[in-house]
Amino acid sequence: MESLPSPTDWAVPFFIITVAMEWLWSRKNKKIRYETKDAFTSLALGTGSVVAGILTGGFVLALSLWIYQYRLLDIEISWPSALWIVPLAFVLDDLAYYWFHRTAHRVRWFWAAHVTHHSSQHYNLTTALRQTWTGFFALSFLFRMPLFLIGFPPALIFFLAGLNLIYQYWIHTEAIDRMPRWFEAVMNTPSHHRVHHATNPRYLDRNYAGVFIIWDKMFGTYEPETDGEKIRYGIVKNLTSYNLLWAAFHEWVGIARDLWTAPWRHKWNYLVKPPGWSHDGSRESSEMIKQRWQDSIEN
Repeated sequence: MESLPSPTDWAVPFFIITVAMEWLWSRKNKKIRYETKDAFTSLALGTGSVVAGILTGGFVLALSLWIYQYRLLDIEISWPSALWIVPLAFVLDDLAYYWFHRTAHRVRWFWAAHVTHHSSQHYNLTTALRQTWTGFFALSFLFRMPLFLIGFPPALIFFLAGLNLIYQYWIHTEAIDRMPRWFEAVMNTPSHHRVHHATNPRYLDRNYAGVFIIWDKMFGTYEPETDGEKIRYGIVKNLTSYNLLWAAFHEWVGIARDLWTAPWRHKWNYLVKPPGWSHDGSRESSEMIKQRWQDSIEN
């Protein structure tokens, strides 16, 4: 258990082949939308994310092993106990991902790293590869640390986290409408995740699931896709260029500007309040946008 292969490394040929297949399909099916510059931006951001992971992975591993020293339980992965320990670890890791993902949308500091993934106005398999360069700086890795403290071996959790990431790849598509009802009830699907990437007020800050949509249903963040409402993808204030550096760092720049200009008593809030919060009410958070939309319906 000292080391396990990286599932994402194995999956690279699969990513390449399926992106090519979806792109070819988009030439005949207008429902599937590709824009060349956008797709290449997503692929370049994904490549940069891999490089960032290589540069910072050693520190994350060292921290994980340090925490693992103080584990509460000695969980041994051996036959036949692995038959229930590994699935349990997978479910708990997905729960940890849910809370990371929810926090990444509700706390601006974490959003500054995560927003890169949402910055495309298109929704296809290349969008899945549009990943952050600054997740390490944002301390996103902290959400899985409790699993090491419980006693799950770091190598196992990193392996399962890779499987989790691979699962989320295929749900970034408009080529699949709905899965069978029993599957939609439990698992995250393209329909559920399209909602998550939408900027429609109805859909803002919903469906944070990684693999299991049950977390959203349990914690009150689930919203089904509505056939009668066309989804608009991207972020509330969309980027106006395909500049890689701007896509990777624009929200950090925004935070720096706010910290520089805001009164001292409000500076901390620009880090920990939801995206869109402002001390003078000059901007709109997702709650404000949703409330304005709800009021317009009722009136």
